[in-house]
Amino acid sequence: MTHPWLARYDADVSEHIEIEYESALDMFLASVRRSPQHPVIKYFDASLTVAELDDQSSALAAGLADFGVGRGDRVALFMQNVPQFAVSVVATWKLGAVVVPVNFMYRERELAAVLSDSGACVVICLESGYAVVEKAIAGLEVQHVVTTSELEYQTRNDPRIFAASSRSRIDGVPDLLELIDANRGRAVEPMQLSGDDLAFLPYTSGTTGPPKGSINTHRNVVFTAQIYRDWTHVGPDDVVFGVAPLFHITGLIGHLSVALLVPAPLVLTYRFDPVVSAEAIAEHGATFIIGAITVFIAWTNNPDVQPEQLASLRSVYSGGAPIPAAALESYRAKFGRYIHNGYGLTESTSPAIVVPFSREAPVDPASGAVAIGVPVSDTTARIVGDDGSDLPPMEAGEIVLAGPQIAQGYWNKPEETANAMPGGQFRTGDVGFMDADGWFYIVDRKKDQINASGFKVWPREVEDVLYEHPGVREAAVVGADDGYRGETVKAFVSRKPGSTVTAEELQAFCRERMAAYKYPRIIEFLDDLPKTVSGKILRRELR
Repeated sequence: MTHPWLARYDADVSEHIEIEYESALDMFLASVRRSPQHPVIKYFDASLTVAELDDQSSALAAGLADFGVGRGDRVALFMQNVPQFAVSVVATWKLGAVVVPVNFMYRERELAAVLSDSGACVVICLESGYAVVEKAIAGLEVQHVVTTSELEYQTRNDPRIFAASSRSRIDGVPDLLELIDANRGRAVEPMQLSGDDLAFLPYTSGTTGPPKGSINTHRNVVFTAQIYRDWTHVGPDDVVFGVAPLFHITGLIGHLSVALLVPAPLVLTYRFDPVVSAEAIAEHGATFIIGAITVFIAWTNNPDVQPEQLASLRSVYSGGAPIPAAALESYRAKFGRYIHNGYGLTESTSPAIVVPFSREAPVDPASGAVAIGVPVSDTTARIVGDDGSDLPPMEAGEIVLAGPQIAQGYWNKPEETANAMPGGQFRTGDVGFMDADGWFYIVDRKKDQINASGFKVWPREVEDVLYEHPGVREAAVVGADDGYRGETVKAFVSRKPGSTVTAEELQAFCRERMAAYKYPRIIEFLDDLPKTVSGKILRRELR
């Protein structure tokens, strides 16, 4: 459903917004004309202005053009959160080429699959990832590799972040900053791009099968950057903290693209460390953040992260996984800020359903679930049954999205596109419901439902109860084989520092709060739960 009464939720957002630029490149070039000396990247003690990013990206574009990169070609980025990522994105766009952001945690087989499917002709990677790239491109049509280092730009080399980092130049492989220096001053006429041109080709594994490239156009990117700006209240006086990986859709849009649009400084710290990130927020006065809830849980439970370090954050959002109500309140108790929810996927170019800045999400009294928000401008969200028909309020079904942010499909996969996006309606695979006031809630992924003796159990509900226990830091629930019940409920738990809570105590805690068939029959304690690099707990690994 849409919300013609959006002012009821936030007077500063509207049902419809005009897409202001033809392409994400035009969006950035407008910032160059408007605010050339405004900082746009901060990396420890380094700072890049909009004009410097423009100059460096033009020089890199000239170097890539000499490699034969042109309109429609794919350039893969195999990096963490470093300034070179932003330079490479803008350089690629200036040539009319397509950015293929690749998870830096990928190993040879996974990287080779993405490079092969995308047909990338160039890979730009960190030196520390070159060994993986070298093996992955064997037998592929990748023509050039460019390397760089996380030690560039800044001079602090903080051992808490860079202890394992060292320069390892590779003979015969061009260095990114040397390529920039060699091409400074060369005229590069930015390509004229349309909204239909492809901006990003990020890969998502989906629910089944091999990774799929999501066709995210320039129109998708401009629209969602504007949504972040307007719905989270980010302006030129704000500072964005880049906690999500830039190769993830949240980092690409909620960090980089919104910073290029406004423009606003984007603070990068290479990778997430709770204490180092808190220090960076305090140093640079970061005001806006969107990250996985596990980031906020890490700050809440780390005694070395002090409330005053995060005091500048005024617009606080979480995405990628539902927010347990207990985690929200624990963060607010320590830091005094409310965490707003945001919901989106790679195929929706990030935001689709968001809690408006001026509101707090309601909590469903029956399940304890925190609402994920209302559909953003020009976006429809529906709850549908197995037959595709709309379901009434409070009835659970699949979330289906439509709007200007929905990707054009999956790269070279027409059948998968037709199944997931029939008529431009994106079937998310997430189960949720809508209340009578139009707020949306997530129940769980369709594939994660547990069937215990015919009773349906959603892991999310059990996890939310576990998070209420004062000794639980993180929790994840999966189905485990059971000879009698078919499946039974198993929980993986990491304890808070100093906690000695036992499995029996947690089981008793859960039995008091939910039906007998829902409480976890098996509880396994781990020091840390496995996560994606964006901070989302990996249930599939725990299975």
